[in-house]
Amino acid sequence: MSQKQGEMPSDTSQQQQTKQEATREEKKSSGTYEAGCHCGYIKFSVTLTPALPDMKVMNCNCSACTRFGYLLVYPEASSITWHNDGRARCSNYQFNTKNKDQLFCQHCGASIGIDFRECYAPKHVYGISVRTFYDVNLDSLNYRKLDGRNKVPPAKDMSGQYWDEKAHKLK
Repeated sequence: MSQKQGEMPSDTSQQQQTKQEATREEKKSSGTYEAGCHCGYIKFSVTLTPALPDMKVMNCNCSACTRFGYLLVYPEASSITWHNDGRARCSNYQFNTKNKDQLFCQHCGASIGIDFRECYAPKHVYGISVRTFYDVNLDSLNYRKLDGRNKVPPAKDMSGQYWDEKAHKLK
């Protein structure tokens, strides 16, 4: 059956594509994961969209990610629920630009992730290590490699650069 001249088709290919994209967005998975440090002093939950099995986890080789063992996902602060004032329980370490906090447990030393604070303003974003998630098989995840050692300024290994041997403190 042909269309009459001058009439618009009832469903153009552009409309079909828009509907398909909207359907994909609706079908996007999400998941909430319980997480915490090794000793249990810091506990929190993280909601990720898409869910962890559908997400690419960042595996970076910069000095911080390498030393701290980070495998990161990047939820907004509103997607994290800190239990029992867990964020305030985190110890913070800053280096290089000192505009973000590396988060650790002061009791067991577990690396939690990164609080990017105002780095991505107006959004408040965290980099949370999936190693802190309970009952997650790290071998089953999808990873995206980042050559942070050579591509993220300053492009070099920053480990050991901030300890002042003479003053016995961080510079």
